[in-house]
Amino acid sequence: MKTFERIKQRNDGKIFGIETTFVLFFLAIEFGQTADFFAIDSLFLAATLLMLIVLPYLLSGNEGEFGKWVLGRTLIAGFAVVIGAMFRQSLGIVLPQTLSFLPMTLLILAAMLSCYIQFYSFFKLRPAK
Repeated sequence: MKTFERIKQRNDGKIFGIETTFVLFFLAIEFGQTADFFAIDSLFLAATLLMLIVLPYLLSGNEGEFGKWVLGRTLIAGFAVVIGAMFRQSLGIVLPQTLSFLPMTLLILAAMLSCYIQFYSFFKLRPAK
């Protein structure tokens, strides 16, 4: 119960989910770049994308305005999927083929940074009351 109280105290007056938004953005770019609608890996990427749209709201402890949260993150994901599709079309023509691994590399870096931020904020020492 104390853990939930700490999460609520942490989120009062702060924007929650910035670090997960970067992970969502780069995952959507990767999904747009590698989207093949008849492949099982695209199904897993789409399920992960949907989870990253909804689950950070449930972890934030905010009440209300779920529709605005989902709409905003859906717009970010949709924009990133379009960027990923354009990135795939430009590989080998405008950009060198070796840059095809760039979205996954940035996704891994954003996920590592997000995990670090989440664990730091969760385990940060606070004075006892």
